[in-house]
Amino acid sequence: MTTLTLLTKARDSSQLEQVGKILNDSLEGLEVKMQILGTVADRWVQIVLDGEDEGIAANYVAKEIGICPVSLQGVKRFSAINGCVVSLEKSREELLLDVGVLQPKNVYAAVPLRVLQAQLVDGRKIALKKIAELYGLCEDLPVNIKITSIIEGEDRVEAELSNAQLTKFKVWRESLLDRLLVLGSSLPKIRAAVEHTGLNRDILNIEPLGALACALTCKLGTDAAGLIPKLGRRLRTSRFTVFEPEKLQNLGL
Repeated sequence: MTTLTLLTKARDSSQLEQVGKILNDSLEGLEVKMQILGTVADRWVQIVLDGEDEGIAANYVAKEIGICPVSLQGVKRFSAINGCVVSLEKSREELLLDVGVLQPKNVYAAVPLRVLQAQLVDGRKIALKKIAELYGLCEDLPVNIKITSIIEGEDRVEAELSNAQLTKFKVWRESLLDRLLVLGSSLPKIRAAVEHTGLNRDILNIEPLGALACALTCKLGTDAAGLIPKLGRRLRTSRFTVFEPEKLQNLGL
């Protein structure tokens, strides 16, 4: 029997059910039983695997969804890991990300504001909240970071955005297309909502960002924010944020 804490957060039973369906569909054909135990710490999903193929299943889950390092010893300097953005209200001087360090207490990874300014806005002295608005950064958004410093005695982890994350933002920015970021719904659920609302004529593609997060690329001329009311009626437990390249372009970025 193997217990895993997934690098995925859930806010309610509906989201837990979606994670369970994703896993059961992915593990179909393996001799393993998967059970959702619930959430631990700050809403991280915990599961248990049991059966002849539980080792294979555990490796698959770790690779495709990710598992929490649980302790600070599981975080390595210079490694690239995924984290979820923590409420922007917690700090004005650094972007905090929950990377799944739970024991003996929660430890967040911090991307200092000066680092974000250098990586995202050409070093301009732009406030954290403004940068978050420009790039659609919000609570629970999955972001890939590179660990730059670990100070165990102070339970302090510092990071920067990884090359993979910067490349993603660069592609988004250069496309000049709005993106609607949907948090709290699985890819199948979002696809069904898009089809049901007829918004497939306004959306080019749906890019998974995590088990319960996707970026919807809008067609040229489609305003991402304008899609929220229609999708919101179908995805009631989801939250939305928008990435608008035009705002960056207007600032000369």
